[in-house]
Amino acid sequence: MNITRFAPSPTGRLHLGHAFSAVLGHRAAWESGGRFLLRIEDLDEGRSRTEFVEGIFADLRWLGLEWQEPVIVQSERTAAYEGALDQLRTRNLVYACFCTRADIAQSLTAPHGDAATSYPGTCRALPDDPNRRATTPHCWRLDSAKALKIIEPSTWTEADERIFTADVSQIDDAILARKDAPASYHLACVVDDAASQVSLVVRGADLRPSTPIQRLLQQLLGLHEPRYLHHRLVTHEDGRRLAKRDLAPTLAAMRESGIDGEGLAARLSRGELPLGFAFSDE
Repeated sequence: MNITRFAPSPTGRLHLGHAFSAVLGHRAAWESGGRFLLRIEDLDEGRSRTEFVEGIFADLRWLGLEWQEPVIVQSERTAAYEGALDQLRTRNLVYACFCTRADIAQSLTAPHGDAATSYPGTCRALPDDPNRRATTPHCWRLDSAKALKIIEPSTWTEADERIFTADVSQIDDAILARKDAPASYHLACVVDDAASQVSLVVRGADLRPSTPIQRLLQQLLGLHEPRYLHHRLVTHEDGRRLAKRDLAPTLAAMRESGIDGEGLAARLSRGELPLGFAFSDE
């Protein structure tokens, strides 16, 4: 029995790529006699909008998809994220980072900087300082060096039987929380998946690089590890990626044009796309 979830961010209207992911997750749950859950990832307060949440509901109903109530809303679960962060903080596996994005960009372009490193570890071993101690850090980061001494990266087998090996370079000192957000995508994702007993994570191949750090967090926090299925991405026919910021054709526009939503969902379930769209190569 598969327990799957669809977890969109209400920062814009859904497009065909979202529909494909939701349909695959729904089918995986339905065919196994399991459950399909809906989670609203609204921790980005600056971009999340109530009208987009309502749009998500409308789009999924148009596709003929049903989900189990209640809907999980991340902005209502901050205590759970803070509890997980405290567990890691108690074990000295996270550290306060005071670097701004400008500081990090400058350090990576300096002659001694490593252009391949996403964060140079500037704050990893800062000496105790009373003034700094009274300053709110910009974020809290995972101390990956310490974490990897406890948990070694490993391979995992996805639901389609493909085997992947964790790349240590993908496990850096990831941000786990910011001063303006109680949790990053990585931390909130693993905490919520565990709380909802998600057994199969169905999501796009562009999120596969997130899997090693999330599996590491699951093991550090003693959380259940789900299986994964990273599917092909839907693109424009010319290969351009669908993206909200690029005003990709929305499901709402398709619905308003008279397209049958349930018929579209059936086609997506068979791996068929409307004219003008294509699947990316993996």
